[in-house]
Amino acid sequence: MSGQDATADEQDSFAATPASVLAEPTYSTQIISVLDLWLSGLRERQEKTFSAPFATQLFVKEAIEQPDGSVIRGYPRLEHGGAHLDDPSQRGVDILLRGLFGLVKGLIAWTALMVTLIAVLAWRGRQSFNDRASAIWRGETETPWRVALSALALMLVLSFVAAELAASYHILGTDKVGEDVFYQSLKSIRTGLVIGTLTTLVMLPAAVILGIMAGYFGGRTDDVIQYLYTTLSSIPGVLLIAAAILMLQVYMTNNAEQFQSLVERADLRLLFLCIILGVTSWTGLCRLLRGESLKLREADYVQAARSLGVRSSTVIGRHILPNVLHIVMITVVLDFSGLVLAEAVLSYVNIGVDPTMNSWGNMINSARLELARDPVVWWSLAAAFVFMFTLVLAANLLADVVRDAFDPRLRSAS
Repeated sequence: MSGQDATADEQDSFAATPASVLAEPTYSTQIISVLDLWLSGLRERQEKTFSAPFATQLFVKEAIEQPDGSVIRGYPRLEHGGAHLDDPSQRGVDILLRGLFGLVKGLIAWTALMVTLIAVLAWRGRQSFNDRASAIWRGETETPWRVALSALALMLVLSFVAAELAASYHILGTDKVGEDVFYQSLKSIRTGLVIGTLTTLVMLPAAVILGIMAGYFGGRTDDVIQYLYTTLSSIPGVLLIAAAILMLQVYMTNNAEQFQSLVERADLRLLFLCIILGVTSWTGLCRLLRGESLKLREADYVQAARSLGVRSSTVIGRHILPNVLHIVMITVVLDFSGLVLAEAVLSYVNIGVDPTMNSWGNMINSARLELARDPVVWWSLAAAFVFMFTLVLAANLLADVVRDAFDPRLRSAS
């Protein structure tokens, strides 16, 4: 067959192909989130292996071929970290200049937001801009805007400085496969927030409803609910979580065709972990609400409402629930901190989130073996610790503020 005849046959077969097949879209196998797009610079700048924070060279020695053909062992230059520097000895000055540039940009952004906020508050309060700014500076406003603006300034400055430095350096180093540790730490925030928030949404309705019912109605209702949470709290939580996760792994292995990507498997395991943690963590709050409801149902205003024939649902909604709301809020925030720490512990023993998912527990689990190296690879463990400590500390401080805001006794005293 000649070349012209073969070309004609190919064109005829292409023309005979249905239009639906030609127009069928092709999807990528890689799932990219909005955060991944935002942090694409960090995600795509991958090195060969370990590198220390702000380093310009690899952490381990390799064979380096010289221009004359000889081979020596040394520390190769990184492909991305500090690659813009012609002379690595200029790294300190460059870091200082970029940090100062990020500081200036953060202050400019904070100034713009502060001026906008003061202008809006002055317009709403029918005041001049200077009077409102002076009141905020002296702390004479009902809302603590001075503290809020100070915290906003710190957050913006740190964010802009980190963004400016991370554009040219690996500010927290890289791991064994050369992935940026700062990127892993930022992605792990999502995992911690999802576990804390979703687990709280799972455990909160059962704890509030059953706790108030046990304390308010008493009798057999109290006995049944007490038996339920006492039995559940007697089961070792780690064993229950491990059994549930192992059952899920067996199901996913036997039904691999139902999962099109590793991301779906990881998300299902995360959801299942949140459900199990929610089922095992509502008993503490339920016990607290039962004791508080037992005390409140003997209060004079509750007894007066019941004697007047007010329905139990109305009494609970108007008198019981508002007076236990501060306990609910502070317990929820404290449980959020505990759940973030629990994820790290569970992932450390391989019964937490999927190993392919970025989380602080997986970072600690992968970094523990590197602590035996000489010299020690410490930055992955330190990054997970710092980020986890910051989130848990912020949650605990928020718990104190929430408790003061929702406790009716403190409001009446002030």
